Amino acid sequence: MAEGVRIDKWLFAVRLYKTRSQASEECRKGKVTIGGMNVKPSRELKVGETIQLRRPPITRSYKILALTESRMAAKLVPEFLVETTPASELEILEVQKQMSVFNRERGTGRPTKKDRRDMDDFFDV
Repeated sequence: MAEGVRIDKWLFAVRLYKTRSQASEECRKGKVTIGGMNVKPSRELKVGETIQLRRPPITRSYKILALTESRMAAKLVPEFLVETTPASELEILEVQKQMSVFNRERGTGRPTKKDRRDMDDFFDV
């Protein structure tokens, strides 16, 4: 295990961002904080610290259990971090998900992939 790892490398390694450059960019934009302070991509992490990632409409929190620089399989991620996001924040996501389902009435706008297949079957294309 590494002693001190750059936060952008760690965020990429534990699959919180798809690329290291995305992780670096989010740090520069001020969307990654530790203890309420914005961090630079070169910030060294320590085991036990809690990081917050602002992803509207909520802020997710993660506690660091171990450090690594290399990207890992998704099955190994729980060994390196634990999500400590409060339940009230996660409820906001659930409410937003439920509302988005009701925004589009069936039959309005572009047809879905299933609608398109049904139309193709009907017209024997």
